[in-house]
Amino acid sequence: MSRYRPPSPPSAKYITPEGEKTLKEELRYLWKEERPRITQSVSEAAALGDRSENAEYIYGKKRLREIDRRVRYLDKRLEELTVVSSVPDNQDKIYFGAYVCVENEEGESFNYRLVGPDEIDPKKGYISIDSPMARALLGKEVDQEIAIQTPSAESLYTILSVNYRNPDST
Repeated sequence: MSRYRPPSPPSAKYITPEGEKTLKEELRYLWKEERPRITQSVSEAAALGDRSENAEYIYGKKRLREIDRRVRYLDKRLEELTVVSSVPDNQDKIYFGAYVCVENEEGESFNYRLVGPDEIDPKKGYISIDSPMARALLGKEVDQEIAIQTPSAESLYTILSVNYRNPDST
């Protein structure tokens, strides 16, 4: 059996200013706070002697590798991302960064924000610009209908509102 996995499809290289700030903060935290703390605990564990049976040393080294991997990823990803901070000229249509309210056939409404793949947060309703829902919404206007194909059936949604400022903030 092969360990080969085909490469994942390329994701959008866009991010909101808030998303960029979050990624930079994570990078700073990992590099300036978490890594030095773990390095210190690994060096203390190494000073205790036999490293082959020292769980603190083994797991500390493993955690350092995880931190280093994430730091390399964030560093590389932040270089290739494009921050989209401007609002489009035509604010009636749905583009990257839009807050959208849609209603399904049963009358339930859902609020989404179209963001980059690094910012997905289902609790906040942030969906990736690469998702089927976001792809169907792009370029549409209020009162238009979209159809989303799910494994079980096709779902219809009506666009209720489009906004480029967070509707929750006052």
